[in-house]
Amino acid sequence: MAQMTRKQFFELLAPTVIRIWQEGSPMLPSVRLAQNLLETGGVIHDWYNLGGIKVGSGQRNAYWHGEAVVKGTWEVVDGRNETTRAAFRAYKSVYHFYKDLDILLGTPRYERVRQALTPEKQADMLYACGYATDPSYPSKLKAIINQYGLKKVDAEGTKLFPMPEKLKDAERITVLNKGLFLSSGYLTGGSTWIPARLVGEAHGGEIDWNGTQVTINSIAVESLLSEATGYVPIRALAAVLGLKVTWDQVARVILLV
Repeated sequence: MAQMTRKQFFELLAPTVIRIWQEGSPMLPSVRLAQNLLETGGVIHDWYNLGGIKVGSGQRNAYWHGEAVVKGTWEVVDGRNETTRAAFRAYKSVYHFYKDLDILLGTPRYERVRQALTPEKQADMLYACGYATDPSYPSKLKAIINQYGLKKVDAEGTKLFPMPEKLKDAERITVLNKGLFLSSGYLTGGSTWIPARLVGEAHGGEIDWNGTQVTINSIAVESLLSEATGYVPIRALAAVLGLKVTWDQVARVILLV
């Protein structure tokens, strides 16, 4: 993706960061956003590694499937900056990267990160546990958090959204658009239902209600109305708008292109 302003960068990532937090991530949203800016300079590359995670042992999981890119980097060794090249993990989406990072943070090495209850303490513990070699890493994270008021995203992450009443027994699915969280979907009976207006308008569709069904570009599709929101099967919307839908069975997410 192209270079963005800092405000655009944080606004673009915040919904995905909040989603990950609400799914049980140990990393506070403010710390994650600060780390993303520090590690990338505000650019989201198409390999979606926003935290400098190296290939390491190479053990694959549900969110990292073995892909990698090799690029230049620097480390602090014996107090000196040394440039080098390293293999970094590549991902299908920002969401996949965040989930893989959470797997890393769930290891015994990062117990002190998980126990940290404030952004400041968590920044300190990331360095103390060896996530980075730069001794200024904690102070840089804290400066970013304070400069851009990122603690407000921690507060936003406490807002929970209930299941739609008519889909309350469905499985909540994450729907990604171009690597980022777009919406919840609700999987039941082999179909994933999505809020038609939110997803459709994000892809240039004209969404309306004819009294009994949602219409997408004037085409009526199978619909369900709950709490004044119209839901449609994601494949029905994709067919009308010409979108590609990919189901990641292992990660339990849908990717839209």
